[in-house]
Parts: sequence; C-alpha cells; structure tokens
Amino acid sequence: MKFASLGSGSEGNSLLIAAGSGTTQTCVMVDCGFGLKEAQRRLARLDIGVEQLAGILVTHEHSDHIGGVFKLARRFRIPVWLSHGTFEGAARDDAVGVDIRMCRDGEPIAIGDLEITPYTVPHDAREPLQYCASDGHRRLGVLTDVGQSTPHLLSALGGCDALLLEFNHDSEMLARSAYPAWLKARVAGPLGHLSNAHSAELLAGLDKSRLRKLVAAHLSQKNNTPALVQAAIDDVIGGQGIDVRVAQQEEGFGWLEC
Repeated sequence: MKFASLGSGSEGNSLLIAAGSGTTQTCVMVDCGFGLKEAQRRLARLDIGVEQLAGILVTHEHSDHIGGVFKLARRFRIPVWLSHGTFEGAARDDAVGVDIRMCRDGEPIAIGDLEITPYTVPHDAREPLQYCASDGHRRLGVLTDVGQSTPHLLSALGGCDALLLEFNHDSEMLARSAYPAWLKARVAGPLGHLSNAHSAELLAGLDKSRLRKLVAAHLSQKNNTPALVQAAIDDVIGGQGIDVRVAQQEEGFGWLEC
C-alpha cells in the first residue's frame, strides 16, 4: 500500500491511497480542494489519471477539502463517500448527478483492494470524518482538521504503519499573527486545528509499535514552519528510526510506501 498528496494546506487538500499493482491497482482519493484542471495537473504529476480513481472519500464540507469533489466525480463518474452531515452541509445542488454513498463512524468500506474505516473527530463541521486505510497487510491513518485529541481517535489510529497527522500551527506564531481575534479563537479552539504541541502530545499517546512513516500535514503557511514542526516531532520520536516528512501546499508529497 502507498500514499501521496496532491497538496496540503488551507488552499486545497487531496490525498491518494493505492493498493495492488499494475492494472489491478486500486486508487482512492481523500478530499479534493482543487478545481478540475488543477486536480488533473496534480494527479498527472503522480502518474495517475482521473479514470484510475475508484472512489473519493470526503472528510467534511469546508471548501479546501470538498471544493472540487463533485465536479470531478460527475465528469468522470466516480463514486463519492461522505457522512450524511457532510452531505447536508455541502451545496447539495452541486452533487446532482453524482453517485453519492453515505458512510459513518466505524463502518468499513470495501473499495477494491482497500478497506477504509471512517472515524469521527471534533471539528467545526456538520459531521466530520477522518479515515484509516488497510490493504490487509499495512495500515495508514489519516488525521487532519481536528481541534483536540479524543480517546476515540487515539484508538482508531493506534497500531498504524504510516500516519498522516495535522501539525497546523505554532501557538506563539498564531497569537502574534494579524488574524482577527475571532479567527485566532477558532483555529486554536477545541473544534479548530491542532497546534504543534497538541499534535506532539497526541503522537506521544498513540500506540506506535508499528509506526514507520509519519507525514506532518495541513501546516499553516502564516503560522507555522517545517522547522518548528520537525522540532516538535523530534521531542516525541527522535532517534526511533521513523521516517518523517512534511507535506507542502504546492507540492504535496510523492508516493510513499506504508
């Protein structure tokens, strides 16, 4: 199993997860916050054509995650999985003609060689979900857009071989930023985004017995830096032989094996 990113951050998010090989490979997309042409351009960079996508999984209805989903799905007849709340929170007219399939916390979804398990998280959306994926041998956990850790998400992410984890902001940079007070409160709040310190604390509390790859994702371009993220991660897993990467807004990251 492998995974790659088309881009990660407030200007657009999209993740690919693939299992199998050659003509039998199953490839799914998690979110698409990019327009049709831009999504195709970024997919081509990863040697994937839109026709190869077996499905799109949506985490929540914020535009940097769902903005391009329905246009892409309608044009190429790709099924879309999302929660009922996310569907209600999205522009439903945009979903006309799209193969919509509802999913919910804890109920696995079988898509080709992949089994995807949704789990609920605290975020300021209608019914946000994040996902774990498995090909029967390796397990990938995905967690972005979450305001605080919970026992439920720690359980969902425990024992993963690879993890994509939000490190959104540095608390001091956010406090000093030009953001209005209401936006600072939203970002740092329990339904907002994880700070570097909170992500590191979450990482410390996880079962990491199988963890071999960690990708820090959804970094704020104004209120964080890769160096600060790396320092926070090193405090928790430095010297443990875990391959650590940082996802970028423009480049995302290339294919990584779980």
